[in-house]
Amino acid sequence: DSNLIVFNLHLFIYFCGSGEDSLDGLMRDRCPLTPSLSPRKRTTSQSKTEPPLLRTNKRTIYTAGRPPWYNVTGTTFKEAFVIGLCGGSASGKTTVANKIIEALDVPWVVLLSMDSFYKVLSKEEQELAARNEYNFDHPDAFDFELLVTVLRKLKKGKSIKVPVYDFTSHSRRKEWKTVYGANVVIFEGILAFANKELLKLLDMKVFVDTDSDIRLVRRLKRDITNRGRDIAGVIKQYNKFVKPAFEQYIEPTVQVADIVVPRGGENFVALDLIVQHVHSQLEKREITVRSALASAHQGQPLPKTLSVMESTPQVRGMHTIIRNKETSRDEFIFYSKRLMRLLIEHALSFLPLKPVSVETPQETVYEGKRLSGKRITGVSILRAGETMEQALMAVCKDIRLGKILIQTNHDTGEPELHYLRLPKDISEDYVILMDSTVSTGAAALMAVRVLLDHDVQEDKIFLLSLLMAETGVHSVAYAFPNVRIITTAVDKKVNDEFHIIPGIGNFGDRYFGTDAPSDWYESDEGMDY
Repeated sequence: DSNLIVFNLHLFIYFCGSGEDSLDGLMRDRCPLTPSLSPRKRTTSQSKTEPPLLRTNKRTIYTAGRPPWYNVTGTTFKEAFVIGLCGGSASGKTTVANKIIEALDVPWVVLLSMDSFYKVLSKEEQELAARNEYNFDHPDAFDFELLVTVLRKLKKGKSIKVPVYDFTSHSRRKEWKTVYGANVVIFEGILAFANKELLKLLDMKVFVDTDSDIRLVRRLKRDITNRGRDIAGVIKQYNKFVKPAFEQYIEPTVQVADIVVPRGGENFVALDLIVQHVHSQLEKREITVRSALASAHQGQPLPKTLSVMESTPQVRGMHTIIRNKETSRDEFIFYSKRLMRLLIEHALSFLPLKPVSVETPQETVYEGKRLSGKRITGVSILRAGETMEQALMAVCKDIRLGKILIQTNHDTGEPELHYLRLPKDISEDYVILMDSTVSTGAAALMAVRVLLDHDVQEDKIFLLSLLMAETGVHSVAYAFPNVRIITTAVDKKVNDEFHIIPGIGNFGDRYFGTDAPSDWYESDEGMDY
């Protein structure tokens, strides 16, 4: 063992050079003569999802969206494609993962790290870890039950919460990271292939094969430079735990790999093969939704879940004003707001109430009503749906708000999810989903699917819109029969361009006084689509 240590230290000196990161510099600055008993300094586990976007001084532009992952029945049809990356410690798995993400050039890729699923250590185990005597490379160190549950939900398109593991305290942080919307999941870890249930979830298995001496050199440099550990402790742990675990648990799993990548991130031929295969699989999973919605359910009676406000002379008069193309922007905004307020008040009457008794100032009892649920949350489909938030806040005090950005892909004609921000624990709430107009129902369908993926109960979702087409009403009701649909008016027709007839025009442009350029477009429903 001592010869191995000396040999690898020489390799380490060769790789680090003679600068400040050299072995001498590291020993002088970071390595005490006696092993340190303090917890090692290490960054927290990294699992992330990054929707593609461009930021400028004035605005954020979402450059690519997530196409529909469900069919016209609202059922999840397209599961995420999961790539498993396995290999020894410091073999370059994360480098390979990042290069695959870069080369794939597809939106909504999630990187899930096995490091996030280390078990929480007891006090005795923490003391062992501080002395470099705890085996982090053994299968028992990982919470495979939680890992399989999380990856299965993510593959099915559900919103998940990933633990954030703190390697300093060897514990999970209180705040877990929410991950949602994966087209592709890259799952990397030293024991990514060590569990049978885990293997069933992997569509592609890649083993990163790097020479053991190179891995040791990388581990020495990483742990000493970035994690504040000493040479003796790193080598002790390597010889006692890392090397035996690799030979016993990791190296044998190469047999289940679909592709073995020697030299890690520098093997561009292997990376190209992986990317080509993933692209071919994604193409097979493409589905179309909007055209099917536009032609479906024709001639069917309107569903019982639809509630249309009574068309009083006052309501019809306001519709006359906002539908008139000659109406000024100020008039359009004023009467739209009036209709929104009436619509919100009408929608609140459908919330379940429970009887409650209160005492009046005259010391008598009044038998009243109160919301039976925990709370109400408003979610707007940007940008036109955002115009309804003010009316909702005026009626519901201290209401929480969320936002979903859905835009049309002009090449495919399909709606795409670009961005979402939902309040925490929304699964417990009644949700008022708002958009100005609903034509085919494509964007509304996607927004409802997003809420369901975040475990909101279907019968607690209320879809509100100033104007709907019969096609959109049928689409939403057919896919989600328990969603309450509430509007001020329903028009019968949708033309070949998916515009409501007679309609209201582009609500967002008329309200905000903008003209959308050809390369910048609104939520489908905000455009009468």
